[in-house]
Amino acid sequence: MNPLRHLATLGQSVYLDEISRTLLRSGELERLIADDALHGVTSNPAIFEKAISGSDAYDDAIRALAADGRSPERIFEALAIEDIRGAADMFADTYRRSDGQHGYVSLEVSPTLAFDTAGTIDEARRLWAALDRPNVFIKVPGTAAGLPAIRQLTAEGINLNVTLLFGLPRYQAVAEAYRAGLRDRLEAGHPLHTIASVASFFLSRIDVAIDPRLDEIAAAGGERGERAEALRGTAAIASAKRAFVIYHDVFGGDAFSELAAHGARPQWLLWASTGVKDERYAPTKYVEPLIGSPTITTLPRDTLDAYRAQGDPAPRLNDGLEDAARSLRALQDIGIDLDQVTHVLEEEGVEKFVTPYQALLEAVATVAAEAAPGR
Repeated sequence: MNPLRHLATLGQSVYLDEISRTLLRSGELERLIADDALHGVTSNPAIFEKAISGSDAYDDAIRALAADGRSPERIFEALAIEDIRGAADMFADTYRRSDGQHGYVSLEVSPTLAFDTAGTIDEARRLWAALDRPNVFIKVPGTAAGLPAIRQLTAEGINLNVTLLFGLPRYQAVAEAYRAGLRDRLEAGHPLHTIASVASFFLSRIDVAIDPRLDEIAAAGGERGERAEALRGTAAIASAKRAFVIYHDVFGGDAFSELAAHGARPQWLLWASTGVKDERYAPTKYVEPLIGSPTITTLPRDTLDAYRAQGDPAPRLNDGLEDAARSLRALQDIGIDLDQVTHVLEEEGVEKFVTPYQALLEAVATVAAEAAPGR
């Protein structure tokens, strides 16, 4: 069996971490849905920047929207909404057949709102209404400012993909904010069964941040250096496995049982940042150890192709949970402050979305200028 299709039989959904007008109009996305049992698509500002700046597929639409007097921000929003709607429609059968468990496409609020609670809420409401599809997620940041937004938007019945999660305390706070939003919605007399949400836990960036520190300690030699060398490349997977333990604590206990009795669904973990950034690691490093039900893995195209070619699917997520806890303690013991690392990763993660977003708007403005009077 195609390893990607096999993952679905093990309770893990595969999403593609890519979207573009070419992907949608060439028939390629439909082929991936049919052949690889693809269950969804994620997007972010960097993905859209690559799609729009890297081809001329959007140029005519940009010029037409510019001729209507729209700003670069509103032009991009219109383009993104059209693409997300188109992708969501391609997943409509997947969504219906799975009773709303699969078939979602994500659109992110502006990354400039990552530390703005009110702005995040307002933009999420507007994008949700504009998309007008049941099988979409609005991506909101899992920052401290994002927590009250998660609770409020969940209470309003808006499907959320909470992004930029690196640390375990913040992930737990996000899961509890979602649960609190469901409680608010139930107390207001609104249905729960229509709501879906995922929490995107980022992986490879954790190792990218920690591995160089371990290399420095290992280079110093001695017993501490040996321990550091043994811990290289373990932080992300260990964190993800402990996140899965938190998932069960939040959504498997009495505090969620009443909500579940009223149709509430747990907020699934989604493994993000699964592309390998260190060539010493196998291209499937962030897929194989985290296969389990119910989870989602979102794969960039290179990782998707690599897993199709060489994946070895088996349920491994519950393996080594205590070993994962020990690995995280060992990192702390040799001087790696995980809370400090994940705090920096969150700040850098926001910037890594703001920068391509600004580049995207500049690219849109350049094409839009061609529609200006006198050109």
